[in-house]
Amino acid sequence: METRETKRTGAPVTPPLQLLIRSEGSEPVEYAVEGSAIIGRDENSQICVDHQLVSRRHAQVLFENGGWRLRDLQSTNGTYVEGTRIDQIPLRETTLFTLGRNGPEVTATVQEPAPATSVLDPDLLSQYEDYYLKQSPGGNAGERTIFIRQAFKDLQRKQRRRNAVLVALASTLVVVLASYGFYERSRASRQQQLAEDLFYQMKSVELEAAKSETTLLALKGQDGIEEIRRIRALKQDLQANYDRFLKNVGLYSNQLSEQDRLILRVTRVFGECELGMPANFVAEVKRYIGQWRSTGRLQKAIAEAESKGYGRRIASAMLAQDLPPQFFYLALQESNFDAYAIGPHTYKGIAKGMWQFIPETAVKYGLQLGPLYELGRPDPGDDRHNFEKSTLAAARYLRFIYLTDAQASGLLVMASYNWGEGKVIPLIQSLPNNPRDRNFWRLLSVYRDKIPQETYDYVFYIVAAAVIGENPHLFGFDFENPLRHLDGGRTI
Repeated sequence: METRETKRTGAPVTPPLQLLIRSEGSEPVEYAVEGSAIIGRDENSQICVDHQLVSRRHAQVLFENGGWRLRDLQSTNGTYVEGTRIDQIPLRETTLFTLGRNGPEVTATVQEPAPATSVLDPDLLSQYEDYYLKQSPGGNAGERTIFIRQAFKDLQRKQRRRNAVLVALASTLVVVLASYGFYERSRASRQQQLAEDLFYQMKSVELEAAKSETTLLALKGQDGIEEIRRIRALKQDLQANYDRFLKNVGLYSNQLSEQDRLILRVTRVFGECELGMPANFVAEVKRYIGQWRSTGRLQKAIAEAESKGYGRRIASAMLAQDLPPQFFYLALQESNFDAYAIGPHTYKGIAKGMWQFIPETAVKYGLQLGPLYELGRPDPGDDRHNFEKSTLAAARYLRFIYLTDAQASGLLVMASYNWGEGKVIPLIQSLPNNPRDRNFWRLLSVYRDKIPQETYDYVFYIVAAAVIGENPHLFGFDFENPLRHLDGGRTI
């Protein structure tokens, strides 16, 4: 992967914007933008993308009125965000857009501004970076080499500093969790508030670590993969210490039934804080468990998944994206694990396959449509009916929602997947952009009257199924945990 930097504007208060451009047949290219940049096929564009779907002056990213914006420059093939053609939009922490409907994919990440650490003038350093990357070798190689080495050392130093901060913060949280676990029960009220604060700090660390993974891979290759594994292992340590802390706080006390404990634990597995859940949440999940008991649908669907080995393979795809394997139950709700399921006709086309991809999203995540994509019947030539391909695509799609606007709230991801994130995301984006204030609990409290009952049911059916799946016999079902291969038979 290449890393390039556009010319600086000299505005020190502007948060840096990082663009990662992926185009079929080419290595990903990363740009750092400060101020503004034109994206286009024209070689004079600050960011030149040589692709047939890209106009000479296709789009612009610019910082104005205190925030970054993406603006289409009346391009021939358009600029698309989540499959919708846009004129201009604000850029959030992470935004994915394409140049043309199926053109190059751009991930825009707004970074926190950091003080310069280079001993060289930053503008001069930037010019030498551009010169080295864009011109052939020649000239005064000695002087250029000095600047090049300093430039890349500076870039790597920034990345190391960012990762060091993440690791230090995560390590500090581990120590805090372990230390407070010894406090006496008489301080349970304070501890519960502390636990809630720590939970949302953990979520913030999780999001920041995930956003750094692309850069780690770009800068360090195999070493980056090892560092990612180390950060993910640290996250697991955090979660284990948080579990022990909650035990000392007494949240999972003997007064709770085993069913209630499972509901609380599954809720946290999906990224929600059990300490802040609505008062009626546990009762509501039990109501949907009762709905599952009233039909044979769950038993039949799990038998289908078991007979074809779907549990292990779906869990593997989700874990590869650092997602909860319990997203397995989303496929249950979408299609009853039927790889040839056909959805109704909609204005966005016909959803097909186990994960019910509409054509637009399927293409965006690398699935090839079959010749019968406009007809309401199965199509052997359509990748949406291919279990392996569609499952990998679904995991990538879920991760994108999870790490961006959903702010690591698994229940918000479900709502977005069902309702279509083009409809629910405007509501989500109106909530403050942090895990504490942007989660399913907040969505319910602020916008319950605007959430369709279908979406509400969808989320609760998935949560209820995941709870049942942890211990089916406890809830009166005659099948085994379909994810029993994880962690020696227990998933949480």
